[in-house]
Amino acid sequence: YFFIRKLMLVKYSSGFIIFPGGFGTLDEVFEALTLIQTKKIKPFPLILVGSEYWYGFYDWIKKNTLKRGLIDKEDLNLIEILDTPEEVVTKILRFLKLK
Repeated sequence: YFFIRKLMLVKYSSGFIIFPGGFGTLDEVFEALTLIQTKKIKPFPLILVGSEYWYGFYDWIKKNTLKRGLIDKEDLNLIEILDTPEEVVTKILRFLKLK
């Protein structure tokens, strides 16, 4: 069930707007990140909403995976952390205009 759900979610997405969540949310974030990073799907915005919640997660990725050479510095650009609906809409519209 979850495999098919994630496949359809990623296949038909123009972007992910991700709010604070638990393991299921993180699973979907990492699924999309992995598929974009490995060029299995075309890139789209991955926007984490709520800097207070997400910066610890982002710092952990930076300090643990980047520092050990498990990801490239450019991979950090696959994620954007924003706080307001206006910022999110602007980011998505900018991306869609560039397509």
